[in-house]
Amino acid sequence: MSVDAAAIIVAITTAAGAIVQGADIPQPVKDQAAEAIQVVEQASPDVQKQVNDAISTLPDPARAQAEQMVAQASDVVKQATDPYIPPPPALEAAPPPAPVPPLALPDTPLDQPPVMSAPDAGTAIGGLAALPGVPALISGLGSLIPSVPAGFPGVSLAPVGAIAVFAPWIRKAGSLCEGIKPPTLAALYSVENGFRYGATSPVSRAGARGPGQFMPEAWARYGKDADGDGKVDINGVADPMMASGQMLCDLFGQIDGWKKEGVVKGDTLDLTIAAYNAGAGAVRTAGGMPAGKFDYEHETQPYVARIRSLEESFARMLSPFFYGAAAGDTSRVVEAAMRFIGLPYVWGGGNINGPSGGGFDCSGLTSFAVYAATGVALPRTSETQWNVGVEVPLSEARPGDLLFGNWQSGGPGHVAIYVGNGQMLHAPTTGDVVRIGPVFADMKARRVF
Repeated sequence: MSVDAAAIIVAITTAAGAIVQGADIPQPVKDQAAEAIQVVEQASPDVQKQVNDAISTLPDPARAQAEQMVAQASDVVKQATDPYIPPPPALEAAPPPAPVPPLALPDTPLDQPPVMSAPDAGTAIGGLAALPGVPALISGLGSLIPSVPAGFPGVSLAPVGAIAVFAPWIRKAGSLCEGIKPPTLAALYSVENGFRYGATSPVSRAGARGPGQFMPEAWARYGKDADGDGKVDINGVADPMMASGQMLCDLFGQIDGWKKEGVVKGDTLDLTIAAYNAGAGAVRTAGGMPAGKFDYEHETQPYVARIRSLEESFARMLSPFFYGAAAGDTSRVVEAAMRFIGLPYVWGGGNINGPSGGGFDCSGLTSFAVYAATGVALPRTSETQWNVGVEVPLSEARPGDLLFGNWQSGGPGHVAIYVGNGQMLHAPTTGDVVRIGPVFADMKARRVF
């Protein structure tokens, strides 16, 4: 069994990068943070190999125990990084969110507890430290997920980690057909080779190449110049991702047809992923999930299970990178505000010119973002901003629309910016920072321009 140490590292570095890479950070600090993240990412393939090699040398009972330990470690790391990776809840028919503390009006700040520190990732990984080659890496992971200090400047939208490099193409490839979604593609690339591309992309023993691990005959059929750079690059980012998306869509359609004919049985997506690994012929011959051969039992089936188990995590990781799917000025409002993620909430802070007093309050942030993107000057408070523009159903909100909540006798006590996928960008309350989080249950949407 191959365990996904690389996927754990991608989760940590993505979450870390969303916190520590800031446009307004002094350059030496920014460089140190970027270098630390890069070191961990580059170590990912080596750690993956060391973990797999170490486990393969153990006796059967010990090997099973070690595999379970790493699987548990992955769950713990997911819990440690989840607070910094926004979940994508549905806007409608979703369970009510957990109660949240009342939010501060611009003229009535509340005393709230400071932001909690993130769990120490080095401690969270726990049993991984027992495996060769891992302790030195683990010792540095805790510092990659720091708490956000009160004076920490804003964090930019600058992508950090391989997932950010692939994200635009994951989104595009994940829209080619109904059956294949972006989280599946991301999970597949994580399991295939940890998003390695270019010179770092390995060649398998069977001759599969690139981040999508294409065999020559499959690449000859699906490889195309997706990014218009004049070459078809199996080791690139755009070309393999789009090829994988198209190949998976074709396999999904083929297997769906076989199911309707009664030729195969099983979950269509599971069988599609199995076909990507073992070939469509193996699925048809088996009448479902390939079985009965050593490779099918010890490679294909675990391969499918690992990809499906990672889909939820990658859906959360991808969420911040997908906010700009909508076109027009509204999405530029999000881009303008995104630069200040991590900046402290300051009562009365901010205006059309930017932060003041070291930060923003909720309506100061929206005032700045809307003006920076469109030139429209909003009134200063959430109550008066509610009177601008037109209300739209929450289900029809676009990235950049304003969301209003914390309703009181005088109107809304809080305003946020919708970023898509059930998420909003806002300056929550005293002691907190500008962040992305789930849309509150009582919110209403307004299009202000």
